[in-house]
Amino acid sequence: MLQLRLIVPADLREQVLDRLDACVGVAHVAVLPGGAVRPAGDLVLCDVARESVDELLGELRALGLAERGAITLDESGLTISRAAEEAEQQAPGEGVDALVWEEVSGIVHEESTLSWVFLALLTVATMLAACGAVLDSAILVVGAMAVGPEFGPLAGLCVAVVQRRARPAVRSLLALVVGFAVAMVLTVGFALLMDALGLFSDAKFAAARPNTSFIWQPDAMSFVVAFLAGVAGLLSLTSAKASALVGVAISVTTVPAAANAAVAVAYGEYAQGWGSAVQLALNLSGIVLAGVLTLLVQQGAWHFAARRPR
Repeated sequence: MLQLRLIVPADLREQVLDRLDACVGVAHVAVLPGGAVRPAGDLVLCDVARESVDELLGELRALGLAERGAITLDESGLTISRAAEEAEQQAPGEGVDALVWEEVSGIVHEESTLSWVFLALLTVATMLAACGAVLDSAILVVGAMAVGPEFGPLAGLCVAVVQRRARPAVRSLLALVVGFAVAMVLTVGFALLMDALGLFSDAKFAAARPNTSFIWQPDAMSFVVAFLAGVAGLLSLTSAKASALVGVAISVTTVPAAANAAVAVAYGEYAQGWGSAVQLALNLSGIVLAGVLTLLVQQGAWHFAARRPR
């Protein structure tokens, strides 16, 4: 069950309560008249089965509650109630399969915004991957892949495409383009500094690197892995399975490919740079394509499941 907290202007009280009463999956409705001060209105609390949340939020938005009052949705944790059990049983579909667009959009909005923290994390991850590439250390490369925050904008782009919303799509693309550009430029400077300090060398970078050569040698499997990771990533996002995102982060070589391209530019190894750029493009496109298809399939499957009787 999810907990819904509403601030309802007095003139919308009856309409909102009617919506809650008509919605299958709503339980424990409580009304505190005049309980809200800013904005002024009644405070309405209720528990809602996850399966019913998306439709109910759409109806409340249609009433103008988001503009004139407030809608807050939280995980309720443990709920011990016969009424809650009956509400979940009556709600169509299964809670684990429910796609709550407002929740997904809220998550990806924060993760897909170009910020100093995003730039710092992506830059640090790219520099760490550069160390792994030069030293041929798979451990460093995997660590850099786990640190990289690039899946947030990728997921935001997928959600924006499915919802056909231009502004979130532009915001996500801006974070990806600017983020990788800044991280790669700074990593070129980092590689030159490390070379001047004697910690990097062209000989090390040009030598055979069996543990990390996959970074700049793209093939069909690169796209397959990125596609599968995109499916897993969006499923973990929509089902709030955060632990699965770690696996996605360390399965796709976006950050290492960008790092290898940056070091290749620093040393004039343009063949490696081109291979790394192709690897990066394959991975990004594979994740986005898989993410969009996953969301479309989830959306269709949920609409079908929601129409089936229990």
